[in-house]
Amino acid sequence: MPESTHPLIEPAETGTAHNTEQETPGEAKECTIPINLKSIALACIGQLLEDHEHSEVVSHEQRFLDDYYRPFRNLGPLEHQLHLYLQQPQAEDLGLVVLANKLRLDDLELLTIALALAVEVDPMVGRAIAYIQAPVGGSRPTVGLLESAFACLAKDNNDQWIGGAIVSGMAVRSGILNILNINAPLPEQSVQVPSAVALALYNKHFLWPGSRNFEHDNAVILPESIRAEAQQQAAALIDQANSILVIRSASLREARSVASEVCRYINVTPLFSSTDPSLLKGMGPLCLVNRRMPVFEYDIAPSETQYVAELPGYDGPRMVIIGPDGNIESLSGSLLQWTVPVPKQKEREALWERYLGDRDMAVRLAADHVHSAGRIMELAQLSFREARLNERLKPDDEDIRQAAWTAEEGSLGSLAQAITARIPDEALVLPDNTRQELLYLMQRCKSRESLDEELGITVKARYQMGVKALLVGPSGTGKTLVASWMATRLGLPLYRVDLASVVSKYIGETEKNLASLLARAEQSEIVLLFDEADSLFGKRTDIKDSNDRHANSQTNYLLQRIEFYKGIVLLTSNSRGRFDSAFTRRLDKVIEFSLPAPEQRRSLWQTHLGNKHNMSLKQLNQLAVGSDLAGGHIRNAVLSAAVQAKSNGRQIAFDDIVIGLESEYRKLGRQLPAEIKQYQSRQSTTG
Repeated sequence: MPESTHPLIEPAETGTAHNTEQETPGEAKECTIPINLKSIALACIGQLLEDHEHSEVVSHEQRFLDDYYRPFRNLGPLEHQLHLYLQQPQAEDLGLVVLANKLRLDDLELLTIALALAVEVDPMVGRAIAYIQAPVGGSRPTVGLLESAFACLAKDNNDQWIGGAIVSGMAVRSGILNILNINAPLPEQSVQVPSAVALALYNKHFLWPGSRNFEHDNAVILPESIRAEAQQQAAALIDQANSILVIRSASLREARSVASEVCRYINVTPLFSSTDPSLLKGMGPLCLVNRRMPVFEYDIAPSETQYVAELPGYDGPRMVIIGPDGNIESLSGSLLQWTVPVPKQKEREALWERYLGDRDMAVRLAADHVHSAGRIMELAQLSFREARLNERLKPDDEDIRQAAWTAEEGSLGSLAQAITARIPDEALVLPDNTRQELLYLMQRCKSRESLDEELGITVKARYQMGVKALLVGPSGTGKTLVASWMATRLGLPLYRVDLASVVSKYIGETEKNLASLLARAEQSEIVLLFDEADSLFGKRTDIKDSNDRHANSQTNYLLQRIEFYKGIVLLTSNSRGRFDSAFTRRLDKVIEFSLPAPEQRRSLWQTHLGNKHNMSLKQLNQLAVGSDLAGGHIRNAVLSAAVQAKSNGRQIAFDDIVIGLESEYRKLGRQLPAEIKQYQSRQSTTG
């Protein structure tokens, strides 16, 4: 047949071939067959019926196959017809032909895929194949059938073993084809296009199992600086085969938005994929055909190394989303890392204003808080919910503050617990020098983002915006109270780290717990409080056994991680001598808390008792002078006195306080001071 009439047999515009066959004597039927990869593959099988012992059609299956072969009988060799068709394939086959070219599949593999695909979507194809393979095979083509049907494709190469070419070919290696019943002899093994691959080839919007599309409605609005860098990363990503971009961020939502922005510049669709190896086979061809870019999400410990999943048959770019810790390696291609930065203050202003619609509030929030783009979106959405709960149309500063607590509720799991008390300035009773040190620390926290802007190159080269402070002093001197006061002044949530949950006896688990905790805290901009931190950041010891080696390795990680921590962390301890010198060097401030002097103790008694008590100023002075307890013990004594007074239906009296003091001194293994007892005795006598 002249080449000009191909790829459609008759007529060229309809893409179908017409023929007339005799189903029964005296009865004619017109058959219309489209010319495509499926019809050529079925024609190859129908050709096998020419030597069939029956001279006439005896079954629907035979008639079906003969309908596909008959139009090709007078057109020349089928391998020649395939060659002509591939020069101008139909739209329905274009994706498969493009895929075959990208994977360098030969004609044998291409027709095998087309035939196996037809089985998955056309039940009559499966019936015909089962008929011709009976009694050995089923409805999916066996290697033996392919060997016979496609022998014409290999006749120019007499040494080619069709079965071996299929089993060891790229179609199988890439997951487009599966070999079933592999324990059977090779001719009886059948081929299958996995259902996911079949659906993906027929529908470019098909979602691969274990994967997810990106929901643009939930995308984080990215500032111009991050979008510009995403464009640069996209340009670098497509320069060479198998290139990988590792996106590091504590916010999964923000990282996905950044990955989608990179894909937008490359004009591909991100496919956020499962890392389960059993779900990856065949995904590479899908990404090639449907212009998808695989994006893998890994959650690994700081000391772990994760190799990026390989996709057989796919040599395009890949992306990886990971937190701040852990190592990523690749068996092929180049690997670049990008840590998503926090937007500058002006960009944060624009984001807050876009979400809240309040310019003045946006300026305040951007100046006071160093939030990422993802965090700003999260807090803005939650603040509107808080406003509606309080019957307001727009959120105010209190709604933003409450949203920050709500956002973290439960997100840190059992690793940290919220301390929600808001401590006003009046509740803080401290010596002047300690108060001055705290005010300096507060200023350091507020200016940490831009502190290095006007300083020298040596400072800028190694500047870290995180603030680390150690509050050291005897128990009960107000260290935890000060942490709550600072969080109140900064307008940030405060979380106390639960060391029992963080520390694990299993190697690597402590580091993993802390990495997760610190990453979330950085993203959320919360104040972390490590009470009795010397148990976690204590001195390294001489190595005597494997336990010492593990403990020192754990301490080394903590020292390094805390140095590069970008948030605010407060640590408390009873003694600075318990810390490793390398750790204290990394601290921005060490503030000493001493036992209160008499004047401070009187203020402590007054602030704890309030106004509703039945005690004179002289009695308060006696308590301040006669008892040398810290604020924590004074608090406990007041609570104990309140119980006594409430049970007797009266206000707190001096005798109630004495009962509470006796209890506190017993805890300390000491006797109540004689001055207090004597004063109580005199009060009873004169009363």
